[in-house]
Amino acid sequence: MFSWLGNDDRRKKDPEVFQTVSDGLKKLYKTKLLPLEEYYKFHEFHSPALEDADFDNKPMILLVGQYSTGKTTFIRYLLEQDFPGMRIGPEPTTDSFIAVMQGEVEGVIPGNALVVDPKKPFRKLNAFGNAFLNRFVCAQLPNPVLESISVIDTPGILSGEKQRISRAQVENGYSSLRRCLYGGYDFAAVLEWFAERVDRIILLFDAHKLDISDEFSEVIKALKNHEDKMRVVLNKADQIETQQLMRVYGALMWSLGKIVNTPEVIRVYIGSFWSHPLLIPDNRKLFEAEEQDLFRDIQSLPRNAALRKLNDLIKRARLAKVHAYIISSLKKEMPSVFGKDNKKKELIGSLGEIYARIEREHQISPGDFPNLKKMQDLLQSQDFNRFQPLKSKLLETVDEMLAHDIAHLMVLVRQEETQKPIQMVKGGAFEGTQNGPFGHGYGEGAGEGIDDADWVVARDKPMYDEIFYTLSPVNGKITGANAKKEMVKSKLPNTVLGKIWKLADIDKDGLLDDEEFALANHLIKVKLEGHELPNDLPCHLIPPSKRKMTE
Repeated sequence: MFSWLGNDDRRKKDPEVFQTVSDGLKKLYKTKLLPLEEYYKFHEFHSPALEDADFDNKPMILLVGQYSTGKTTFIRYLLEQDFPGMRIGPEPTTDSFIAVMQGEVEGVIPGNALVVDPKKPFRKLNAFGNAFLNRFVCAQLPNPVLESISVIDTPGILSGEKQRISRAQVENGYSSLRRCLYGGYDFAAVLEWFAERVDRIILLFDAHKLDISDEFSEVIKALKNHEDKMRVVLNKADQIETQQLMRVYGALMWSLGKIVNTPEVIRVYIGSFWSHPLLIPDNRKLFEAEEQDLFRDIQSLPRNAALRKLNDLIKRARLAKVHAYIISSLKKEMPSVFGKDNKKKELIGSLGEIYARIEREHQISPGDFPNLKKMQDLLQSQDFNRFQPLKSKLLETVDEMLAHDIAHLMVLVRQEETQKPIQMVKGGAFEGTQNGPFGHGYGEGAGEGIDDADWVVARDKPMYDEIFYTLSPVNGKITGANAKKEMVKSKLPNTVLGKIWKLADIDKDGLLDDEEFALANHLIKVKLEGHELPNDLPCHLIPPSKRKMTE
């Protein structure tokens, strides 16, 4: 539990007590950041004000992709259950945003009813009007997966626009294009709204017909500044041969590198996320490993939800500060009486120079500034007379929040993580491969021979014995120095060989007998085959003669 205040005087007199990270985030936003946003009309330019539900809601996953990439099927695969309103087909079937959430009774809540529910984090979507709300629903159903996360399914993005619309048309008329194509609402703006509030954005691609359209490229660019949340799924990978899959993967990485300008490559998961038999099973082990990596990433979301919300609040605060500097600079340049319209046009045209000046004067990173073209478009409809001059106190309050209050909340985040039981997504597909012989890696690597009655190392022990007796054993054991001479021939690093030694030297006498030496060589083989070593020696790998010793 932590206490801190908005200013030094109040800090001493009447401390505020934050019981949880969520309470702290809500209080900081309402008392320190929201006043700055309202004063400089931040909500008219960037994002609506946050509400309590934005801080309290479960982690959300946003699925984005061209039509027929398997978004709806992916949700069905995770839940292992149909959800209300679900439609699957090769043609564009999902024409609405569908929030798949936990509910006691299965049913569908239409968009207009959904945005008036204070318990749901969708109230601010009301700003996109009936054109969007008529295509927004919440599918509720009881499902163990949805007890920990919610999933947002999106309309399939059209793929044929590149043949009909030039790049210039897409860039200059993107918003109107979205409104035309998606029934009167700004599709990209809605995606941006969700991107700010979700914990993970999954971009789905079809390995069988990889084609990143201009439409999809522009949508991905609209998600800029949220690259840390992005993951990519190369779906339906069982439909192509291994050699072709390598080419498709390379082409996808090349295309993403041109669209997403980040120094780090976005993680791409390769697989076939549906319950049908694999058409080409050659890459089964790869698909299983990739699926488990993706599942682990999704399962970590509840545990990291508080940290994500804290991170998003910091990003929002930095943007709000820059916005305040921009608006106050424009206000300062405006004449008091005559020539206002001409000056407004001049300022909008020279906005890039204003950005550069603010960057120099306030030592702000260029990455913190909003998109120049978008900002210029938004300023066209604004009345500059209503803009406010620079108010240092508001900015100082936000600076204090970033410098001090956020640091306290970071400590509280760690405390909550240690005090609460480990939160993980359970149920559905997440249960199917955790236990039993179909768990990932079961019967492989260090798990080989787990169900055998005989000691698995005994299969190759005669070969290891021949080497053992060339290493000058004394009283049936070889020294560490002699064992090292043989073990380093594997060319494994000393850190790995040291771990193998600790696992193999069961009686901890600093020597290896023939069974321990055979075990060491078996573990070397496991590592050379690309598997991980266990932290503790599994029972089935303990030599039969030493099993009583370890009980």
